[in-house]
Amino acid sequence: MTPFSRRAPAVLALAALLVGCAGGHGTDGAATAPPPGAAAPARQPAEPARPSARSVPVALRIPAIGVDTPVMPLGLEPDGTVQVPPVTDDDRAGWYRHSPTPGQTGPSVILGHVTVGSHGDGVFRRLDRLRRGDRIEARLENGTSAVFTVTSVRTVAKARFPTEDVYGDVDRPELRLITCGGPHDGSGYRDNVIAFAELAVTAGPGATAPP
Repeated sequence: MTPFSRRAPAVLALAALLVGCAGGHGTDGAATAPPPGAAAPARQPAEPARPSARSVPVALRIPAIGVDTPVMPLGLEPDGTVQVPPVTDDDRAGWYRHSPTPGQTGPSVILGHVTVGSHGDGVFRRLDRLRRGDRIEARLENGTSAVFTVTSVRTVAKARFPTEDVYGDVDRPELRLITCGGPHDGSGYRDNVIAFAELAVTAGPGATAPP
């Protein structure tokens, strides 16, 4: 059994969630999950960063867009969809705990709101402003930090969510940050904004990520 097929139930559930965000509404579209056993094409960097040991993310810092937030773990709802961070005035990001931890081989998935109802802007309100080369630092429970470099940012219609690009197996540590975007049609946002990033370095306890 391949690593992807072992993750298939979680992938199917995750696909059902990531089409919706917090304007205070539920999902308003659906993505098609990849079939069990499918794998994304492997991409080989010239000098890949070494994967790190599993350690839960506790904070996320993205200097280019002013994000410095605690990270909470997210599981599954009773209906099989993935939980989202609560809609509160102290909005935070959430790591889907059935994905790899940041720095492990595979796509680690972190979710955040673009708006939080009457509370205003969400933690990922400026996610679409990220540019290739921007740094993302995930601080881990073991005291280390996994530092990623943004490779691309995409805005996609929820009905055409790129499931395989987001969840498909990769042979190096990568990161996916996901929120909502585009126009709001009264029941929810029509699009998703997805930032793709790859591991640049793992920093030891107390180290400061490069600018």
